Amino acid sequence: MAEEALKKHGVVPDIIQEPWHEQLEVNYPKSNVKADYGNELTPTEVRYKPDLSWSVEESALYVICMTDPDAPSRKDPKAREWLHWLVGNIPGRSIKDGHAIAEYVGSVPPKGSGLHRYVLLVYKQPKKITFSEPKISDTATAGRAKFSIAKFARKYDLGTPLAGNFSRPSMIRHAMPYTSHLRSNFEINYIDGMGIGH
Repeated sequence: MAEEALKKHGVVPDIIQEPWHEQLEVNYPKSNVKADYGNELTPTEVRYKPDLSWSVEESALYVICMTDPDAPSRKDPKAREWLHWLVGNIPGRSIKDGHAIAEYVGSVPPKGSGLHRYVLLVYKQPKKITFSEPKISDTATAGRAKFSIAKFARKYDLGTPLAGNFSRPSMIRHAMPYTSHLRSNFEINYIDGMGIGH
């Protein structure tokens, strides 16, 4: 099921080269929806950080990532990938106790850009890592465009994803109010050639 869905929607090979080992449970408690191998959600439904669940070794450290390869659209992914969330050195499933590299921003796809693949991945770290990337706040766009989780994983010897899942949100009218402050920044960055996505 997982491998078939990943290949059908191009997650393999657009983002990763091999399927993950287990399904990541991705629940958005405020909207009572979950990511389920490419199901269609709305930006409003994925506004807030999801709850994630996967098989853990309590003594191990993990990296979680949410990335969008369809920036600004799947037909024209010039800013692939757009980084939505990246946290490392997570003890067990305690994401709040990890090292936030990129704080979470929800889905803000450009109007008319169609469905975007929002892929969430979990990697098991070989050891505690000192990450060299500067922190990206939840109001910042710089550093999010043209990210590559594959390159990041190679840099820190993370191997194949332990777990993953994905959904496919698209822009709808009622999603606009909460994204307005982010959207203005994204559009300015796109005009400046930095890429927009998400």
